[in-house]
Amino acid sequence: MSLIESKSEFDRFDFFLGAFYFVFVLFLIRMVDMQILKHEYYLKLAEKNRTQVINQAAPRGRIISADGTVLASNKPSYSLIYFPDSKTSLQDIKKMALYASKYVGADKEIVFNMLLKAKNSQKPVKVASNLGSYAIMRISELKNFYPGFQMVSEAIREYPYGTWLSHITGYMGKIDAFEWKNYSSLPEYSMDSLVGKTGVEKIYEKYLKGKDGGLYVEVDNKGRMVKIADSREGEPGSDLYLTVNFNMQSAAEKALADLPYKRGAAIALDPYSGKILVYAVKPGFDPNFSVNYNEEKKEKDKNFDEFNIGVQGAYPPASVFKIITSIAVLENDNPPPDEKFFCPGFYDAGDRIFKCWEKKGHKNMDLISGLAHSCDVYYYNAALRVGPLEIEKTAYEFGFGQKTGAMFLSENSGNLFGPRVRARKKSYWFIGDTLNLAIGQGETLVTPMQMAVFAAALASKGLIYEPYYAEKILKRNGEEVFYNSPKLKNKIKLKEKTWEKIYEAMGEVIKTGTGRPIFTEGLEIYGKTGTAQNPHGKDHAWFICFAKKPGEKSKVAVASLIEHGEHGSTSALSVAKAIIRAAYPDTKSDSSKDFSSPVE
Repeated sequence: MSLIESKSEFDRFDFFLGAFYFVFVLFLIRMVDMQILKHEYYLKLAEKNRTQVINQAAPRGRIISADGTVLASNKPSYSLIYFPDSKTSLQDIKKMALYASKYVGADKEIVFNMLLKAKNSQKPVKVASNLGSYAIMRISELKNFYPGFQMVSEAIREYPYGTWLSHITGYMGKIDAFEWKNYSSLPEYSMDSLVGKTGVEKIYEKYLKGKDGGLYVEVDNKGRMVKIADSREGEPGSDLYLTVNFNMQSAAEKALADLPYKRGAAIALDPYSGKILVYAVKPGFDPNFSVNYNEEKKEKDKNFDEFNIGVQGAYPPASVFKIITSIAVLENDNPPPDEKFFCPGFYDAGDRIFKCWEKKGHKNMDLISGLAHSCDVYYYNAALRVGPLEIEKTAYEFGFGQKTGAMFLSENSGNLFGPRVRARKKSYWFIGDTLNLAIGQGETLVTPMQMAVFAAALASKGLIYEPYYAEKILKRNGEEVFYNSPKLKNKIKLKEKTWEKIYEAMGEVIKTGTGRPIFTEGLEIYGKTGTAQNPHGKDHAWFICFAKKPGEKSKVAVASLIEHGEHGSTSALSVAKAIIRAAYPDTKSDSSKDFSSPVE
């Protein structure tokens, strides 16, 4: 070997030896960093890697009526959690998904994807919530073959009165992808959290949602649960108090249920604040469907009807609108309220005959008797004298054709039908339009909520408030975190003589006219019946009223609508009557008197 070759070998040896020492020094520095300088950090990281946290839903804030009845509460429940094992085969996951889906009433493909996701991420997943006794029993057997399944207890939402007030309380469901964008940054939420979807459950989610508790679960190197290392108690959400009076609500719900008709609504307001005292809708929906385990859930889902008749349903106001025509007549003194028109049972408009609901005719009618007996012919004549523009203007002042501002999604504004609207559409206005407008037929459409606001405005002599149903929110320690105040939208100024005559006429509706069945000794009740023509079937029934004790202010104004109820003096009035009796429980009918009513 030459000297040059020997030197080259020595240089290579020197290089590798130097590289070895360099790597060794780096390794030594890294070990010192991990074992000494950052020992605490890596210890916590190691603990975290072998510990999984499972959220336990905290009790949600209760929803409580104004008189103390709990309308939404919580109950203990069990959820199924799967702790993955990295060595579990795909075939085993398919089997687990098949059996688990049967026991929890879920689609096997959805369960399979959840288990597969857990296996790939090596993180536990909540397979199902609020399991029934049948599922719990069968899953206990499943755990013997697949120990990765575990049961965890937590609080779940419960609505003890089912469909009652469902459009106000709303319902809950799992966070969807769109909602997760808003909730993902908040530590209180996970991807399987339940959140409010509609109603107060959604509007006041941040108050009702408590702080979840959790289980700290120790797992082995395969991700399987070894033991529950620790637990953290949740903090209950705040309680929400509604303006609703449960006794009155109960009376309305039962009265609606007793009627043979499938659809209807009854709304009662405090005339001097806009508080919603009653909000009964038939049919409602059962908010328990989204949180309760139920083996017939798929069947129930088909019947889940969220349509909110109270603010979304629009109907002709029928003869209730004659109050608007009466106000226009009185404000203009045209015709004078004591002027009489003869009703033979019809009105000849030249090219068309307009009938009165009373085929025999009402004979001579002035404003008081015309409203009391709901004489169409009187209002045909009066409307032609005062003019459709004044009627349209009066209707707009009372909020027709406008949203009430009630806290509901998709409120319908109805339709204000009048010559100004026609003019904007560059269309003609005919005599027949005036006659239809006068009695609340034609293109005029209103919602039950608009009618309730109208009844409240009559009771308070012109005060129009935004209806609201959320009164206050209190933490469990009594601290107030939210309070709602009345919002006055408008104050209508009418002549005092106008109010006197309207009250007299609406009082006669109850004493001698179409509203006699609601007459109650010791109460002053003012109301109006209505029967709305319906080209698609039987007529719809309306009744509005307000009541007060002599010398006192009215504390309740009511509007009720029954689809296909035929006569306002029967079906719709019966529901309003139940509400008034609940509002004034110390009054009763005089059974010695005849409270039958001429049909309208």
